[in-house]
Amino acid sequence: MSNQKQNRWARCIAAGALALSLAAGTAAAKEVNIQVWVGGSPEQDLYRIYAIEMAADILSRQAKINGEELNIKVDGKAWNTWDDFKQAVLLAAESGTAPHIIVSGHEDIAPWSQAGIIRVAEKYIDFDSWPLNSVFPNLIDVASYEGAIYAVPQDAESRPFFFWIPHMKAIGYSDADIEALPERVRNGEYTLQNVLEDAKKIQDAGLVEPGYGFYPRVANGPDYWQFYQSFGGEMQDRDSGKLVLDTGAMERFYQFFVDAVDRGVTRKNHIGTPWDQWYSEVARGKAGIWHGGTWHYSRYTGKEQLEDFFGTIQFTLIPAGDDGVGRANTITHPLMYMISNRGSEDDAFIAAELIKIASEPLIQSLHAINSAHLGISTVQQSLEFYANDPWASVATERLLTYANAMPNHTEFGQYWTIMWKWLETAWSGQATAKDAVAEAVEEAKNAIGDSIIIR
Repeated sequence: MSNQKQNRWARCIAAGALALSLAAGTAAAKEVNIQVWVGGSPEQDLYRIYAIEMAADILSRQAKINGEELNIKVDGKAWNTWDDFKQAVLLAAESGTAPHIIVSGHEDIAPWSQAGIIRVAEKYIDFDSWPLNSVFPNLIDVASYEGAIYAVPQDAESRPFFFWIPHMKAIGYSDADIEALPERVRNGEYTLQNVLEDAKKIQDAGLVEPGYGFYPRVANGPDYWQFYQSFGGEMQDRDSGKLVLDTGAMERFYQFFVDAVDRGVTRKNHIGTPWDQWYSEVARGKAGIWHGGTWHYSRYTGKEQLEDFFGTIQFTLIPAGDDGVGRANTITHPLMYMISNRGSEDDAFIAAELIKIASEPLIQSLHAINSAHLGISTVQQSLEFYANDPWASVATERLLTYANAMPNHTEFGQYWTIMWKWLETAWSGQATAKDAVAEAVEEAKNAIGDSIIIR
């Protein structure tokens, strides 16, 4: 019997046992408490919890119609910061008090599965049935590790390049040129070298202050792996599953940011700029070209009060590094609903059922539209509520189709730390790009060993 059939059979047995236990308890209501913890979620992202609360209400109503009484209390807690959230999850797991449902980045699947913190989701959920059979296949791949589906995508997003249209027009771009920019980037006709050239023109025209021509993200994040891919880098070897450090691509990636500083279009001390300052500046035309996330649309048009987003900002994939080098790309960093190892099998099945219901297209779209994230399923694009949103529909078509993700690998966190450390070293002028890559290679060999391929 295949693993998939075994999982389905196990689900049927467990679901039947759960139904019998509920039916036996009709005289006395079954009370269930489900804890949900989510990371990296400011107020506009709280549908990550609300969706589970809505699912609990639906599941309780279904039980009542079947003559059962199931009362589900959802206790949700959100963290704005990732470090504090992940530390809280690890400490809770050590003490046996982890939440039943954890909402975190997909990069946690590999280490948390190995540490026994999370369960294999496909043992409790049928991904071949509605609504999960409509989830984008590339998101299911991101939710998987070592041949098993460990989680359910909670949302999707992408990380585009942004251009301030009035500044682009001021340096000679016509309306037609700006409209054609996304396709030119996608085809490799407009590259990161063109970005540096245009950023310099914008500064030389006095449209922005020095160091604001190209205004990158102000802290570490998945975004920076996009530039490595732009110059031809791969993060993981498909055949062996090992991580990959392509020295040529990494050096070209580092050199791009060194060149940005040398040309004066990016500040040497840019990293560490306060986020509030950065958001305010890019939403008011104080920067020429920058990169960020699809969810930034919510911030620009909300708190920053940008009234005409589509009239003032163009967005594209991250351009290829240079003519014939690398490719235009974007990384999606979907958050995932994960089922923890806390509690009984009944608890796990109820948590899984809540996650499945929360993935219904309309419920998921409430989060996507409210927070300017993207949908997880093909069905959402034909859902009126989602399709009528100008940002969600255009961003899904232009970006998500071309998105890939960081690998789910137990050692990737160390690799990421090394990449960022030596990028900062080169960016700040403490080492050449070549020397920084050489140091990164040595550190990766020592820290990761045979789990990484050096090319």
